[in-house]
Amino acid sequence: MALPIEFEQRMQRLLGKEYPAFQDALARPQARGLRVNPLKITPEAFARCAPFSLTPVPWAQEGFFYPETERPGRHPYYEAGVYYIQEPSAMAVGALANVQPGKIVLDLCAAPGGKTTHLAGQMQGNGLLVANEIHPSRAAILAQSVERMGISNCLVLNETPERLAKRFPQFFDTIVVDAPCSGEGMFRKDSNPAQEEWTPALPTICAERQAGILDCAADMLRDGGTLVYSTCTFAPEENEGTLSRFLERHPAFDMVRLAHPPAQFAPAHPEWAEQGHPSVSAAFRLWPHRLQGEGHFVAVLRKTGQATCPTMAAFPVLRAKKERDAYEQTVQLVREHVKALPDGYIQQRKDRLYLLTNPYMQQTDGLRVRACGVELGILRKNRFEPSHALTHILPVSAFYRVCSLSAEDPRVEQYLRGETFPWDGEKGWTAVAVDGFVLGWGKCAGGVMKNHYPRGLRWKGN
Repeated sequence: MALPIEFEQRMQRLLGKEYPAFQDALARPQARGLRVNPLKITPEAFARCAPFSLTPVPWAQEGFFYPETERPGRHPYYEAGVYYIQEPSAMAVGALANVQPGKIVLDLCAAPGGKTTHLAGQMQGNGLLVANEIHPSRAAILAQSVERMGISNCLVLNETPERLAKRFPQFFDTIVVDAPCSGEGMFRKDSNPAQEEWTPALPTICAERQAGILDCAADMLRDGGTLVYSTCTFAPEENEGTLSRFLERHPAFDMVRLAHPPAQFAPAHPEWAEQGHPSVSAAFRLWPHRLQGEGHFVAVLRKTGQATCPTMAAFPVLRAKKERDAYEQTVQLVREHVKALPDGYIQQRKDRLYLLTNPYMQQTDGLRVRACGVELGILRKNRFEPSHALTHILPVSAFYRVCSLSAEDPRVEQYLRGETFPWDGEKGWTAVAVDGFVLGWGKCAGGVMKNHYPRGLRWKGN
C-alpha cells in the first residue's frame, strides 16, 4: 500500500537528505522481537537453551531479535509465559523506565501488555503495579497477558485517566504513558490498520487526547517521581509538540537527560514543534532507517521536589482465634495442591480465593477491576479446585505432582489442544510442564491425564 502523500511530504521536509533511507526502510520487512520474562528465566539462560535463532536487542537486556521464518508465538514456551512477543523499538519504553522492586508503578495506557509485562519483570514481584486500559475488550487481553506471564503484584483496571487521577493523587513513584497516537511508526507493520485510518488531521486530534492523559498522569505522580512518555508515531505535533506544551503547563517537571543513551537512539527535535521547548532534545526518536525496529518516540521526565514515602497500607490483622483458624484452613486448602505461595494475604470473594501480594490491592472499591492479584481457585462443596493462574506464578518445584514433558513430545501439543493423553502418574491435580516451565493443570486418573487447560487458550489449526 502506498504511503499517504501528505505524510510523505511532511517526512521529506523534516528528514531532508535522510528521507530516501527512511523510505527504503519502510519498504523492508519489519524487525521481529521477543522479550524474555525474568520471572521465569534469565535472558542469559534462555539464550543458551532457546529453540530459535536469537540476536540481542542492544537497548533492552531482556530483548532478542528472531528471524521472520520462525514462530515463537506458536511454541509451548510462549504459553508458559517464558517470553513476550514484542516489537523491538517498543522495548525501549520499559528499558528507559528502569523501575525498581518495591516501587508503586502505573502503566496508564497498558493494553495489550508489552510495557506492563516488561515493568513487572523489573519489579520481580515486589511493590505494586497498576495496569490500566480504558477499552474493556483490550483490558481483558491485558489481564490475560498478566496471567500468562506469572505476574503476582498487578492490579488490572478498566478506568478513564480522569477517574484514576481523582482516586490516586500523588500516589505513584513511576508512571508510563504509552499514549494513543496516529500510529505512523507502525505503517510497515503486518496487518496494521494505522495506514488506512490515517488522515492529515489525525495527529492534531491525538495530541489533544495526549494532553489530557498527561495532565492526569502529572496529578498522580509523587514529587521526585518519574514519568515516561512514548508514542509510536513520527508526527512532531504528538511528540516534541505534546511534550513542549506539557512542560509549559507543568513547570514542576524537568526532562531527564541520559548520560549514556543507546547509540541507536537519535535526539528529539524541539525545532520541529511550534514553540518547542529546548529541553525536549533530551527525548529520543527511534528511526526505522537507523535501527532494527519501528518508529518510536520516548521521553523520561522527573517531577521536582523531595521524593516521599507513601503511607504504608497493611493487610488485616487476625486477632481472634476463630478468624485465625478459619484463615489457616483456607491456606491449607491451597497448600494441598502446592508446596508454597508468594508472600501475601488470601482473600475470599464469594466462592473464589485470591492472593493479594500488596496491601494496596484491598483498596479497589468503586473501581472497574479486571484482575486483582492472583486467582487461586474456586471453593466447591467439600473441596477446592485450583485455578489456571496459580500454575503461572510458581516454579515447577512448588508442585507436588508434575507431568514433565519436553517441547518435542507430541503430548505437549495434545495438551495445548485440550486433549487427554496417557500418563502413568499419581492420581490427582498435576502440573503439566514443558522443559521445566509450567503450562497448566491436568488431573491424572487411571493412567490418563485429563485436560484442564482453559478452553479459551487452546490451540486451534496449525
